[in-house]
Amino acid sequence: MGRTLWRQTWPMAIGVLSLLGFQLVDSAFVARLGTEPLAAQSFTFPLSFLIIGVQVGMGIAIAALISRALGAGEEQRARRLGSLVLLLGAGVIAVLSLLLWLFQTPIFRLLGADGGALAQIADYWGPQLLAAWLGALVYFGYSLFRAHGDTGFPGSMMVLTSLVNLCLDPLLIFGIGSWPGLGLPGAAWATVLAFATGLVLLGRRLVARQWLEKAGLLKELRSSTGAFVGVAGPAMISQLMPPLAAMLAISVVAQLGQSAVATWGLASRLETVSLMVVLAMTMSLPPWLGRCYGAGDWRQIHRLMRLALKVVVIWQLGLGLILALLSPWVASLLAGNPEIRGELATLMRFLLPSYAALGVCMLVVSAGNALGWPLRAMLMSAARLFICYLPCLWLGVHLIGGMQGLAMGAALGNVLAGLAAWWLLRRVLARPKRQPEQVLADSEKHS
Repeated sequence: MGRTLWRQTWPMAIGVLSLLGFQLVDSAFVARLGTEPLAAQSFTFPLSFLIIGVQVGMGIAIAALISRALGAGEEQRARRLGSLVLLLGAGVIAVLSLLLWLFQTPIFRLLGADGGALAQIADYWGPQLLAAWLGALVYFGYSLFRAHGDTGFPGSMMVLTSLVNLCLDPLLIFGIGSWPGLGLPGAAWATVLAFATGLVLLGRRLVARQWLEKAGLLKELRSSTGAFVGVAGPAMISQLMPPLAAMLAISVVAQLGQSAVATWGLASRLETVSLMVVLAMTMSLPPWLGRCYGAGDWRQIHRLMRLALKVVVIWQLGLGLILALLSPWVASLLAGNPEIRGELATLMRFLLPSYAALGVCMLVVSAGNALGWPLRAMLMSAARLFICYLPCLWLGVHLIGGMQGLAMGAALGNVLAGLAAWWLLRRVLARPKRQPEQVLADSEKHS
């Protein structure tokens, strides 16, 4: 089982590392433009996470429903579901992107952006939304491959698009020769071209695999809407909570000044990179769990979850401690401003080790959507952010103050969330032959 989990996860881990790594390097390039462009980019992160939350929620539904259909031997239905989600996903993300473009000024003012930041954002936000839409289409395609058990192709495509972006970033941001470069918008246009390249190659491979179906889509839409909404709805709500929490957090950070916002943005990029193995497992594990769920193999589900949690805790704790020790040097590599370097090192020392607990929570939430308890997964995600993370963040700022207070509060929130998720998982899987929702309902009656 360990070897199978490794084969399923390592391509996605490499892909996630390359994809998130280029985003971190992208911010490092922007940091060379100055504090103001980096702060402007950092203000856009919560809204970018909002788009990603919607697409990930739909991607979870794709993986869960298609893997269950394949586990039950319904291959033709799986092809119809793939076609439907690609079409609906493209439309949903397009509408969301348009709304975020139309209402950008009032939204960013609420987040604490001043006039200088708003001017920088205005040039950057349009191409960034186009990049987000193309990235969502690519992600939906990846979800189809993961649902069919193929993690190798999505992983290699993530690496390819990341390399294209990394090559284009310095050219479009800083220019070359007589070409002056585009500055901050150049980072967004590099991502547009990278995702467009990936989308073309992905489309060709999907056609070759014949995993899509044109016939019977309307009938499938009517019969599967309830099941899709039942999974995608709670999953999207779960995924939309982090952007909401990020908006509230950055509005607090904005009170500490532009330098603090820039530092917080870099730390957010570093967080996603350091969680690469967890993110890869949240992509590779649910389809496997979904097939076990469809076949009623609860013994295998138990073994999978124990192994996955062990890997997450050991990896994240080891990586977090090493990076915390190296925080002064890593901060110097990522940030040009001495003030940002010092604040980033402070965040790294407290936050990175706590991602072991955060990884446990993320894995439990992801597994819940595959195992038929999406509502409980959504509630767990809400508890992590609004009962653990944000209150601890607020306490850290008001009791300790400054960036150190933010870091200590966020770290404590991560630890509490991990402990709560572990407790929930043990109760849900206490009697695995029964449906998880019924187990929780019974346990709540007797608690």
